[in-house]
Amino acid sequence: MNLLLLSSSRANNSEYLAPNLDWIRQHLNAVSSVLFIPYAGVTVSHDAYLSKVQQALSGLAIRVDGIHQFVCAKTAVQEAEAIMIGGGNTFQLLNLLYKNDILKPIQQRVTAGMPYIGWSAGANIAGASIRTTNDMPIVEPPSFAALHFVNAQLNPHYTDFVPADFHGETRDMRLAEFMVLNPDTPIIGLPEGSALHCSAAKLSILGDAGGFWFLKGEKQPLPANTELTQRFNNQLALPLLNIG
Repeated sequence: MNLLLLSSSRANNSEYLAPNLDWIRQHLNAVSSVLFIPYAGVTVSHDAYLSKVQQALSGLAIRVDGIHQFVCAKTAVQEAEAIMIGGGNTFQLLNLLYKNDILKPIQQRVTAGMPYIGWSAGANIAGASIRTTNDMPIVEPPSFAALHFVNAQLNPHYTDFVPADFHGETRDMRLAEFMVLNPDTPIIGLPEGSALHCSAAKLSILGDAGGFWFLKGEKQPLPANTELTQRFNNQLALPLLNIG
């Protein structure tokens, strides 16, 4: 599989997708067009979301088409050179993937080698399920089961920052709850400015921010360029990449 899973569209005060442009360019270096899926956008129209992404990627020699512009979403997926899924609300995104019956076609194409890029919600759905998303369940999809390219849960926008006088649950507390009920399921936390990259059956952390590995109630930091498959496969009942 060829995966680029970006924690976020921005880092610090950057322009939209600017911190990720070099990674995106390298990831799409063999294609001339990419199919963008704007389903996670709720307060922005699909056309406006597409335009925003087209503008951000205008410096790349790649055409960006929106899946909503096609008569048949499934055909668009089957004929795409690459797929890109943006952020927004993860529940709405997964709901529309099910509603348009394209979850399995995307799985099949990407597992066969088609490049995939997702950020925020678009990265979250590359894990086994969306149970570690940060979003509110504003809609109920048929299932929380997601694209399942990785045999792990993903948590984009990961942060351990706790504001002064904050009395709600922190991100680490929420992930700790997940680990209590799912002790054998790993979680990969991706701070903003970081990404997961899969190529040649290896999954690695990109970006100076690195990442975090959560399993069996423990949390450990992942420095930039950590290769995860070789490091953690022996800890898991299943290989980290779901390539079968």
